Amino acid sequence: MTATENRPWRGVLVATALPLNDDLSVDYDRYAQHCAWLVENGCDGVVPNGSLGEYQVLTPEERAKVVETAVSAIGGSRVMPGVAAYGSAEARRWAEQARDAGCRSVMLLPPNAYRADERSVLAHYETVAGAGVPVVAYNNPIDTKVDLVPELLAKLHAEGYIHGVKEFSGDVRRAYRIAELAPELDLLIGADDVLLELAVAGAKGWVAGYPNALPAASVELYHAAVEGDLDTARLLYRQLHPLLRWDSQVEFVQAIKLSMDIVGRRGGRVRPPRVPLRPEQEATVRAATEKALAAGLA
Repeated sequence: MTATENRPWRGVLVATALPLNDDLSVDYDRYAQHCAWLVENGCDGVVPNGSLGEYQVLTPEERAKVVETAVSAIGGSRVMPGVAAYGSAEARRWAEQARDAGCRSVMLLPPNAYRADERSVLAHYETVAGAGVPVVAYNNPIDTKVDLVPELLAKLHAEGYIHGVKEFSGDVRRAYRIAELAPELDLLIGADDVLLELAVAGAKGWVAGYPNALPAASVELYHAAVEGDLDTARLLYRQLHPLLRWDSQVEFVQAIKLSMDIVGRRGGRVRPPRVPLRPEQEATVRAATEKALAAGLA
């Protein structure tokens, strides 16, 4: 069994944007095609029902069908759904749904309805880990107000509650502290615009945003970075960074969906309360995407 088969969260897993029809209903056929297209272009799997997939504004029926659609399109071993919820019991139910659909790992935010303390975080992950499917933590202190600092991650790993962490704090120095405290905990790049820095620091995977629009070039960048081909990686990183930095902006969903539309993939609209990009933002994303196209990166 290869490392990726044993740890299916390794490699490039795309936090998939969800194609919507003009009436804001989910276009499941296009979503299935999108998942298959990403794998065909070198990505290792997908992460449905993350923030980029607008899970917060999906109905329970839609959220379940998104997971089932991805599994049908590319197989459960390639699908790591986000299972975040306000309540631990609900998050566990989503983990069980993913497990029963055939998924071999799930991604979980800490409690995000309030600023949870360490005891609450540990209890939350213990509850969801009880579903029997490996959990990758998602550290996003910017949005959740709960920071999974290296010391807390080490405790969660030591208890067997988590096997990896998607690191979105932006603090690349943490990679080295995590490796010291929990050397068997897989670090996953969580923000597109620190990819090179975290890859050099030993990341085992990338939960990625912009491969939704530019998968082949993004995969080439990731592999060059983790394999130490820094000449190739630096050039691609510099070319792609005007787009990659949008992954850390509030409007990341709108930006990535716009780039998808420009390159000929269906991104479509976003559900409220998100609103379209401002004209100057749209112009910036459009210009950067068209420049990437002209450079042969699509």
